[in-house]
Amino acid sequence: MTATTLPGRGTAAPSRPPVVRHSRGARFLLLLAVFLCAACGLVYELALTALGSYLIGNSVLQTSVVISVMVFAMGIGSLAAKPLRRRPVGAFALVEGVLALVGGLSVLVLYAAFAWLQVYTPAMIVVALLVGLLIGAEIPLLMTLLQRIRRQEAGSAVADMFAVDYIGALVGGLCFPLVLLPTFGQLKGALVVGAVNAVAGVIVVVFIFRRQTRRCVRIGLLSGVAAVLAVLGTAYVLADDLEVTARQQMYRDPIVHTETTPYQEIVVTRSTAFTGNPDMRLFLNGDLQFSSVDEYRYHESLVHPTLSGRRGNVLIMGGGDGLALREVLRYDDVRHVTLVELDPAMTRLARGFDPLRELNDGALDDPRVEVVNADAFNWLRDARQRYDAVVIDFPDPDTAALAKLYSVEFYTLLGQVLTPQSKVMVQSGSPFFAPKTFWSIAATIEAAGLATTEFQVDVPSFGNWGFVLATPGDTPPPLRLAPDAPRLRYLDDAVLTAATVFPVDRRREDVRPSTLMDPAVLEYVLNEWENY
Repeated sequence: MTATTLPGRGTAAPSRPPVVRHSRGARFLLLLAVFLCAACGLVYELALTALGSYLIGNSVLQTSVVISVMVFAMGIGSLAAKPLRRRPVGAFALVEGVLALVGGLSVLVLYAAFAWLQVYTPAMIVVALLVGLLIGAEIPLLMTLLQRIRRQEAGSAVADMFAVDYIGALVGGLCFPLVLLPTFGQLKGALVVGAVNAVAGVIVVVFIFRRQTRRCVRIGLLSGVAAVLAVLGTAYVLADDLEVTARQQMYRDPIVHTETTPYQEIVVTRSTAFTGNPDMRLFLNGDLQFSSVDEYRYHESLVHPTLSGRRGNVLIMGGGDGLALREVLRYDDVRHVTLVELDPAMTRLARGFDPLRELNDGALDDPRVEVVNADAFNWLRDARQRYDAVVIDFPDPDTAALAKLYSVEFYTLLGQVLTPQSKVMVQSGSPFFAPKTFWSIAATIEAAGLATTEFQVDVPSFGNWGFVLATPGDTPPPLRLAPDAPRLRYLDDAVLTAATVFPVDRRREDVRPSTLMDPAVLEYVLNEWENY
């Protein structure tokens, strides 16, 4: 149950059988069941939205679909529960048992469907409908049971029930990100909540209404709940193996490292090539971030044109893998580098995972480097230091959280840490696969008062990829390398000169700049990449 479901809850006056005398603790136990059911219901809702955001992206759409489908289903469930109020004890225990099974297994089932069947959204809608129907049936049944303990005026009973319901929703909503995800992860967290949900039904049947329930019914219901707990327990024991197998199904190469953080799912794969260098790849929420075979093309293009002028004090935003930092540190006259990366797990991996540490040359341990784990937008609001060069290496803006880092407001804040001679480089996605996204990023940077020079390079693992070089003022910055640039494997001035030429079908389009209130870049990136 959640606070978002009020309009769909059935509150019609229950039937009025004789009130049976109960101990003083019976009402408390029943309200405790309400509390637990509300907490579990909200966790199911949050788990479905979080899983969709990890696997599909577009967190706004995932949240909207899950909530709207579940609220609709709750209303139907409330109406469908009316005939069940004639036998509310058994009906409630049955509903909780089925809900515990469906809700507890929901994340595991959807993850498997995504990995093996490549089906997610239709399966998610079906699961959300089932969970919503069962949650919607709870309140009418609980209200009937509450009146059987002590007859109460309808308005007062509703107030008591919903007050406990809201408190349970609050606790469930806070426990999901603060306790369940860090402690159990998504798959096991849902299974634990399912077990709690099943126990809530046991409390009502065994400890409150055992005298009003026939022994055979009681034994049947308890056996059913025990079976549900056995299924959930077995799934819990097998969850790690199932997760590893399902996750590997989604990646071509063997997985050598994986972890789920409060911010993202990090996966590293490594090929088992018999000739040549192994191909190590980093994925965040399923999106490729680099391949060790050709990452130098990307990172040389991202860093070295930015450092063609002043470079004593450098800011890198994103880039927690340390590969852009590796390129910056090739200049001996770089005195200080500030690396701002949201996820501390990513910087720990760059420092402590030997294959990645070898690839980035141990860049994060260089004494010139200061690592800051913080949200880049909020960090900029308080930043006072000025930087000669800024390298921005965020993932593509395919979520609302990332889209704010490609907004006019963000680049305006960035202007506060620039000098008149500073250069800024922004990775800007693919001009071929997502041209509107690319040119919207350029338009957004210009709307913040910076002049831009756009260019494109070829990175085989990505395809055609684009960057925007910017500087304060009205004069576009020249795209060139510093005279004392180190010897590079891919980039030289001739390549950069050619890189500024875009084919006719990918030249600048009339697109909107992106703001916090109008995240145009999110709209563009979702519409363009869905075809690839």
